[in-house]
Amino acid sequence: MTTSITPKLTLVGAGPGDPELITLKGILALGKADVILYDALVDKSLLKHATKNALKVFVGKRHGSKNNPQEDTNSLIVHYALKYGHVVRLKGGDPFVFGRGAEEIDHVKQYGIETEVIPGITSSVAVPASQGIPVTKRGISESFWVITGTTSSGQLSRDIQIASQSTATVVILMGTRKLSEIVQAYSNAGKKECPIALIQNGTTPQEKVVAGTIHDIEQKVKETGIGAPAVIIVGEVVRESLKMAALYQEVINSL
Repeated sequence: MTTSITPKLTLVGAGPGDPELITLKGILALGKADVILYDALVDKSLLKHATKNALKVFVGKRHGSKNNPQEDTNSLIVHYALKYGHVVRLKGGDPFVFGRGAEEIDHVKQYGIETEVIPGITSSVAVPASQGIPVTKRGISESFWVITGTTSSGQLSRDIQIASQSTATVVILMGTRKLSEIVQAYSNAGKKECPIALIQNGTTPQEKVVAGTIHDIEQKVKETGIGAPAVIIVGEVVRESLKMAALYQEVINSL
């Protein structure tokens, strides 16, 4: 007697890095998965929530690597869903915030496969919060922008030029390699003294932080060696963090 297969895709946001920041609903989904396709930024300890018989397949890519292109991942989701049943696509942060989750949903729906989305805590808010940076604060910032630093064509997002004219907090993901261009955009907007922070591997034990202003941040990043994956936060709210305040006070004391 053969068991019928019911194909399904569940997109699960794993959160910003700390494995304890995944949602309970996400953990429960892992326990029901026949196959888990997981990304590079996902803490592998989360795979312990799967059953012992579940297949675990790495499909991550890092720093512009051409390994595991999105088209291949889309095909793998369909293949495993039709062959085994319930596929959990485990993605860092939230699957719909620069996670290409919508593309994966659109692809599998063409095959009549049931889909579900379990949101995750996005690093654009959680990583600044982990360092005490509020993305909004009354009297300081009325809104915040979340922008990709690098577009699909490899260029700096044009939205950063617009955002640099605003008083809003600007959170830039995947922008570390574009830092010089980001600095130039804010300098052109007359904001060389605007506070900025970079947080690498936020919410994890490997977290590294550097803070400064637009005019000196490139030198500080060079001195500390901070690189991708990092979240960039630009705006007066950076100084509102008690942790960041200590960093800025050190600079004042050294003058």
